[in-house]
Amino acid sequence: MSSENTFNTEDRSMVPFFIKQKISIERGEGVYAWDEEGGQYLDFTSGWGVTCIGHANPVIAEALAEQSGKIIQNPNSGLTYSPARAKLLDLLGRVLPKNLTRVFFASSGAEANDAAIKLARKVTGRLDIISTHQSFHGRTISTASATGQASHREKFNPLMPNNLFVKFGDLTDLEKALTKDAAAFILEPIQGEGGVIVPSGKYLNDAAALCHRNGTLMIIDEIQTGFCRTGPMFVTGSIGLEADILTMAKGIAGGFPFGAFAMTEEVAAKIDIGDHGGTYCGNPLGCAVSHAVINYLVTNNVSENVERVGKFAIETMNGWQDQFPELITDVRGKGLLLLIEFRDDATAGRISSKCLEKRLFVRQTQGNGIRIFPALNITGDEMAEGLNIIREAITETAG
Repeated sequence: MSSENTFNTEDRSMVPFFIKQKISIERGEGVYAWDEEGGQYLDFTSGWGVTCIGHANPVIAEALAEQSGKIIQNPNSGLTYSPARAKLLDLLGRVLPKNLTRVFFASSGAEANDAAIKLARKVTGRLDIISTHQSFHGRTISTASATGQASHREKFNPLMPNNLFVKFGDLTDLEKALTKDAAAFILEPIQGEGGVIVPSGKYLNDAAALCHRNGTLMIIDEIQTGFCRTGPMFVTGSIGLEADILTMAKGIAGGFPFGAFAMTEEVAAKIDIGDHGGTYCGNPLGCAVSHAVINYLVTNNVSENVERVGKFAIETMNGWQDQFPELITDVRGKGLLLLIEFRDDATAGRISSKCLEKRLFVRQTQGNGIRIFPALNITGDEMAEGLNIIREAITETAG
């Protein structure tokens, strides 16, 4: 197939949920990808945060080949035991925050959040789910209802009831919402889709204390921040925050569709047989890939690379803010979850388009931002290459 044939086939047959870039990617390696005609691109989106150890990493290919040669899906699925699943559970037990000792698997982040919300209502006997304005928790009807962005929510009425929204970072607003009806507070430790918003001070820990005092479960959504994206394995563990439930996906399996949620023994004790399940939950193939990816992150000390390369990137971009104050209003983020905020949506759009013309994929976020979240094992030279392209695009736009 040529790119033109691919364009025509997809445009004719797929439901048009996306305005697509006219590029047909055939293969990738590390932080690079190639279209059907052989054109090379640098990827600063990592497939929206999932290809955390790069495209076509050999450890993933090897895990897929080895496990698929054994078994992909168990007889009776989750009703039988799996050595691949047990191996992953053992590894997760070593990297998760210590209070989260029970794990169940899902096929996506939205599915993990959906289950967390459902189970929080069941174990508390309460109905209200509190989340924050500008949050993003998924596209199922339950998670869309708990997402604090009207564009992802209001067109799908009727929504699930009993969802409340508070200001991100505002403890007073949260405390007002914490009534006897509050089942859970679901919170991203850093808002990703909301514009890479990093909370200040002890907000996360103080919010957890308020929830625990009220008998409200704290659900931490680390779907985007987990597995070294910001430096540490999890933001939660790095600050000593004791969540009741933690949700995971994206980096958990390096691009293979997979997710999970972990909970405390106290929460697990209130769950009954049949409260949740799923056909593909913890299938041996997904577990084998996830184990390979997490083991790679640990054994290659990817956390240290994220902190080093992320520091270089943020320092470089801060220099741009000084150089182009008429275009850039803010630079923020942590580790390799970064955002450049421009004066308006049109400016961000022009710069994003220029980056693509120069064969660099970035992600325009919240209109006036450009999010940068490449593979976590990106080298300093590869980061510098991409940053140079962004700087060229900003310089050309500045005129």
